[in-house]
Amino acid sequence: MAKAPWVTFRPEIKVLDCTIRDGGLINGHMFEDKLVKAVYDTCVVAGIDYMEIGYKNDKKIFAPDTHGSWKYCDEDDIRRIVEDNDSNLKLSAMADAEKSNYKQDILPKKDSVLDLIRVATYIHQIPTALNMVKDAKDKGYEVSVNLMALSIVKDRELDEALDLFADCEADVVVIVDSFGSMYSEQIRHYARKYLKAVKGTGKEVGIHAHNNQQLAFGNTIEAIVCGVNRLDATISGIGRGAGNCPMENLLSFLRNPKFNLRAVLQCIEEHFLPLSKELEWGALIPYLITAYFNQHPRSAMELRAGDKKDNYVEFYDHWNEA
Repeated sequence: MAKAPWVTFRPEIKVLDCTIRDGGLINGHMFEDKLVKAVYDTCVVAGIDYMEIGYKNDKKIFAPDTHGSWKYCDEDDIRRIVEDNDSNLKLSAMADAEKSNYKQDILPKKDSVLDLIRVATYIHQIPTALNMVKDAKDKGYEVSVNLMALSIVKDRELDEALDLFADCEADVVVIVDSFGSMYSEQIRHYARKYLKAVKGTGKEVGIHAHNNQQLAFGNTIEAIVCGVNRLDATISGIGRGAGNCPMENLLSFLRNPKFNLRAVLQCIEEHFLPLSKELEWGALIPYLITAYFNQHPRSAMELRAGDKKDNYVEFYDHWNEA
C-alpha cells in the first residue's frame, strides 16, 4: 500500500454499509438472498463496522406483495442470511418515523441479532422520532437519529431540533443530504453545527450523502476533515436515484489497514456489475437537475421510469418554471 506523510486515519471513524437498505429503494427491497449474503460476507471480510440490512417498517403501510423482506427485516429473515452473526460486523436496520410499528416490530435487543437502530425523521416528525429513539435505547440498542431533507430545514427549526437531539438517548446524529444538493461549504457548515450541538454529550456525528451532483464522496471527505466519525457508503454507490458515496472510494481514501478494499472490488465484479444491467442507479442528468433546484429526486426517478427518460431540457424547464 502506498504511504505518504499526509495519509492518516482516525481510529474513531466507523463505516456503515447501507447497500441493501438504500439500494433496495430502487427495487422495492426485492433482493435475492444470494446478493444480501454476498454483501454481508463482503462487509465481514472488508472489516466494515456496520451493515444496514434494511428497514423496520410497517407491513400495513408497505404491502408485502410489492416489497421484499428487507423492507421489514423480520428476525427470521435476517438470521436466514447471517445466522447468529458470529463476526465483528454489527448489524443495523432503519425505522422511518410514522412508517414503523416500532413498539411491536423492533424486538428487545436480547432477542435480536441487530445491534443498531437508525431512526429516520423529517423535521415535522421529530416528536415521534424521539419516542422511537427512547424505545430502541430502552430495548438495549445503539441508536442513531437521521434528520432527512436537511437542505430545506429552516435554521431556527434545525437549532431546535439539534437541542432536542443533544438531550435525547441517541448515540449518533447524522447529517443527511437527501437531495444530493449540498456543496462542501454547506457540509462544513452543518458538520460544525452538529458537532457543536453534541459537544460534551458523548454523541458522534455521521454523514449520509447522495450523489446527484457527483459530490457524495467529496462531501463525505469534507465531513471527515471537519471531525465527523460515522460514515455511510454503499457498494458501487448503489442507492435511491443517483445513489450514495461509493464504498470503494471511501475505503481507498481512509487508508486504514483494517479495511480490505479487494473484498469490495470482488463483490462489485461478481455481483454489482451484473446487477447494473438490471437496475439503474448513478449520477444521471435528471438527478443533477432535481439537486440543482433542491428538490427530492422522486420526479427524476419517475422520469427515468417513463418513455421520456432522456428529455433533459423539458425536465429542466419544468422545474425552472415551477
